[in-house]
Amino acid sequence: MQGRRFRPLFFALGAIAIIWVLAAAGYLVARNSKMTAEKVERYVHSIDFAKLSPTERARVLRELAEKLNALSREERQRARLDNAWRPWFAAMTDGEKEEFIDLTVPGDVKQMLTAFEQMPADKRKKIVDSAMKNLQNAREQDNSTNANSASTNGPVQLSPELVQKAETLGLKTFYTEGSPETKAELAPLIEEMQATMQSGRAVR
Repeated sequence: MQGRRFRPLFFALGAIAIIWVLAAAGYLVARNSKMTAEKVERYVHSIDFAKLSPTERARVLRELAEKLNALSREERQRARLDNAWRPWFAAMTDGEKEEFIDLTVPGDVKQMLTAFEQMPADKRKKIVDSAMKNLQNAREQDNSTNANSASTNGPVQLSPELVQKAETLGLKTFYTEGSPETKAELAPLIEEMQATMQSGRAVR
């Protein structure tokens, strides 16, 4: 009789245990499948891009773009500020560079730049200053992380002269008509400006 009385309790405890096991398994799968800047770096280091055939280069470029686009904004920022992908970029043809930038830069960047240039000068300055400050904080954090690890990659330094020139000539024109190298260097700033404008942090 007592066994029958406690049987529902045993079933309930068993069901709870199964739910916890399934939840833990789901968490582990999600964590392992989440794309990170470190995974992008490992992917880049696993392939000698310069030695690939044109067909293979096109394939791995698309794969790298997919991995970068799967990153969260914070992880994407870390990946962009890191030197890991620079050997690939240096080995790309101009056409490959343009394609890579088109695949990895958000499609609404031009609309953002148009909206940015229509703002008053003081608000534009606040947005650029805020974005530069956020990038500097990201660099310092990345430097601190790299100092405590075996990584030899340092963050890419965004040239203040380049930013000043972009502001003088008009950021939209400078970015749209710039070389692939210019677009790649400005990409972290552009994305950070976009995030700043969307949040309204610098214009409130």
